Amino acid sequence: MLMVLLQMGMVMVGNAVVGIVSYMVFTILDLVDPVLCVVYKLIDYLVEAEWKPCYCFSPQEDRSSRSRRSILAVNSLEGNTKIVCHCLTKVEMEGISETLYSRKPLFRELVMSTVFCFKKLRVFKALKPNNQRLRTSTVKHAFQVNSSTIVESLPAHKGHLQPPVPLTPRWSDCDCTTCASWHSSSKETLYVKVQGKGAELLDNNKAGASDVIFIHGFISSSTFWTETVFPNFSESAKSRYRLFAVDLLGFGRSPKPTDSLYTLTEHVDMIERSVLLPHRIKSFHVVAHSLGCIIALALAARFPGAVASLTLLAPPYFPVPVGLEGSDFVLRQLAPRKVWPPIAFGASVASWYEHVSRTVCLLICKHHRLWDFIAKQITRNRIKTFLIDGFMCHTHHSAWHTLHNVICGTASKMDAYLDMVKKQEECKVTVFHGRDDELLPAKCSEALKCRIPRAQLKIIDKTDHITIVVGRQKLFATELEEIWKDS
Repeated sequence: MLMVLLQMGMVMVGNAVVGIVSYMVFTILDLVDPVLCVVYKLIDYLVEAEWKPCYCFSPQEDRSSRSRRSILAVNSLEGNTKIVCHCLTKVEMEGISETLYSRKPLFRELVMSTVFCFKKLRVFKALKPNNQRLRTSTVKHAFQVNSSTIVESLPAHKGHLQPPVPLTPRWSDCDCTTCASWHSSSKETLYVKVQGKGAELLDNNKAGASDVIFIHGFISSSTFWTETVFPNFSESAKSRYRLFAVDLLGFGRSPKPTDSLYTLTEHVDMIERSVLLPHRIKSFHVVAHSLGCIIALALAARFPGAVASLTLLAPPYFPVPVGLEGSDFVLRQLAPRKVWPPIAFGASVASWYEHVSRTVCLLICKHHRLWDFIAKQITRNRIKTFLIDGFMCHTHHSAWHTLHNVICGTASKMDAYLDMVKKQEECKVTVFHGRDDELLPAKCSEALKCRIPRAQLKIIDKTDHITIVVGRQKLFATELEEIWKDS
């Protein structure tokens, strides 16, 4: 009895210490982020002659009631005027998450007053003419909107006009061969690694019936699959299936456009354009990890009857309580603003602080070749560094928008996707989750099974968010073959 009380006391003290330290650390970050906002606007202007729009400032309309709408007049160079309806409901319809601009750091007013002071001092006097000059000299159709970051960044969807993607990476992004190879390619498709019998079929321009699409998770790449389970498939499986591992839009070797908002629709469209259409795939299996599970469910919803099986690993499914806003609820579940465990701290920094996370990308992603070299020297090439490569090969713009628009922004759609999959009784659903996963708890998969009762749920002991695959890849490859065979 005494030992139990002692353990309870230690847990309470530990939680109190974590709470106090978390409050102090995130208070400091609340102050640092708006300062970095000003710093990056200055550097962007000095290096690129224009500042990068951010989500620190919302237009006055965004601070109004949820039912209110603002009408923005968009004037094109041809003299035509387009009307864009800008309100929270419209933004959600376009696949843009509320969490992008509804986050409220403690010191936001400080950076607002600082920028206003700069404007009075005419620090950015030449900014607007420069932007107009750059756009009008390089594109036939352009528009000017001075209301919000979201409307400024709208992609060319459904009549929205958009400036072209720059031909060179931003100064804060990596320009190595791996990260920037898509700039020199004429193809506007994802990087796809094909193995199995697909190699011979593609050479002969033939289509195969047994196809599998592998979708990686957040800040990862196709190497998560090609370096783990692909080498461990049996010869029988390699001769029977075409295996497609994709780098999602904005990650790995795939394009990283600066004018994309990386919505769920864009990710699904790119997979359709890069895999399903060119390889004439009609029926397929899907294996997805973490963030990729959301995209996998959206694929199954878009192509009902085409998905033979869904294998989901650590799906980020948080049922939203009635009365709460979905994207904000998921953000707080995924990024609880705590310093412990470390993976929760990393998720909190990446989710809440736009400019702090941009600094992290500047230090890590832009210099990933250096970090890869250091890792190889420390390990003396005794271990593969594919996880490091996948973790670092992205831009801040792609990671930031994918996190908010896909993981958080789809919270209100997840139940509908799951219900559509539930109705597709011919689709076999299998869910794996690590019991020790500190980023996405096992209750996420348990909730998913409650939504789809026929789903087979496997909670794997002594595994976490990564080791659910890495470390047990041979066993997992065997499990996948059994799932596909039964389907």
